[in-house]
Amino acid sequence: MDGSSTQLQQDLWDAISRSLYLRRPILHHLNADTSWLLQVPRPSRTITGGGRYWFNILIDPWLSGTQSDVASWFSQQWHAFTPAVGSIAQVEELAREVEILSSRAFIQDLKHDRNNGDHAWDSETLIDAIVVSHEFTDHCHKETLLQCPPDIPVFATTKAAQLIQSWKHFRLVLDAPNFSGEQPDWKASSLPPLPEWLAIGKLVNEQDALYYHSAILITFDCKDKPRRKWSARYSNGDLNDLPPSDDSAEAVIYTPHGIDAAALEVLPRAKPRIEALALLHGLHDVAISRQQLNMGAHNGLKAQRLLRAKYWFGTHDEVKNGSGLVGWFLKRKVISLEDALKLEQEQAARRKEKERDIWKQNDGRRALDDVHFLDLENGKSMVLT
Repeated sequence: MDGSSTQLQQDLWDAISRSLYLRRPILHHLNADTSWLLQVPRPSRTITGGGRYWFNILIDPWLSGTQSDVASWFSQQWHAFTPAVGSIAQVEELAREVEILSSRAFIQDLKHDRNNGDHAWDSETLIDAIVVSHEFTDHCHKETLLQCPPDIPVFATTKAAQLIQSWKHFRLVLDAPNFSGEQPDWKASSLPPLPEWLAIGKLVNEQDALYYHSAILITFDCKDKPRRKWSARYSNGDLNDLPPSDDSAEAVIYTPHGIDAAALEVLPRAKPRIEALALLHGLHDVAISRQQLNMGAHNGLKAQRLLRAKYWFGTHDEVKNGSGLVGWFLKRKVISLEDALKLEQEQAARRKEKERDIWKQNDGRRALDDVHFLDLENGKSMVLT
């Protein structure tokens, strides 16, 4: 291994070690579009001898081949950029590498021998759950999903769940429950076989009859007291980095087509409290004739203002290659975050004086303060600190 490879391996080891110490998730972008792997650290109280450190959630995997809805003459698409992770086997390899590095870090820092017996990463699959947000084949991609072992539980929206059940491949396919004001306790959507500290549900706009503009809500409470022996190395002496010791949970909100901001208002009222850790919402505005498909940056900015998520990641913005009738009617507006902020400020300037005095019209820097938008590219990973 050359010097640069050794340094990259060391950097990855340090990042994973710090993530594990601080109980922080890792987000991997598997392609240039909207396939993700979310790794949530398991609470240490749940990790027994030989157990795994990460709960791995695979989201909308389309990793190879084409996708077609209705028929190829109607619509067919393929990735413009080769996915960085091109198969379920490669997803498993990624998850296994993170587990091995985590185990090495644990052994080195805590002098804890976990080499006895079988390793948990030797199991058939390290994917703990699959999430499918829509029934359309760029989200519910049969060729990719059938590469997954049938014992992995699938959590999907209603129509997607029905479609996946019809394949008779997966043993357990669940319709992700609604998270609503009538049931504001996120733990109510922690359906077996999920652990009690993690839930997968959905947020819907009841006025959207097809639930096209909806969101997947992944909520978790993986807080632990930090291990004293790791404090000096990973906290840098600043314990403010550590997660709060209360009953609050964190959430990743995944909405590849966008969701009306009003449908998100239930989250700030959740009990126990939910902190929005990451919002996954695209920037591109996509429509067919008058039918809005992807709601784009303007809506994403509204959602981010309401949620105040620590991170906002772009998703579903790959301009894919395609053919078929739909392509003639598809309208895409590539909107930058700066464009969305400019429009927001112009609208604020037209409001009453008492409503617009929160803006700095000269450079918009204040408007950017709580946006935190990041473009996590194809194949890139990030620890959500």
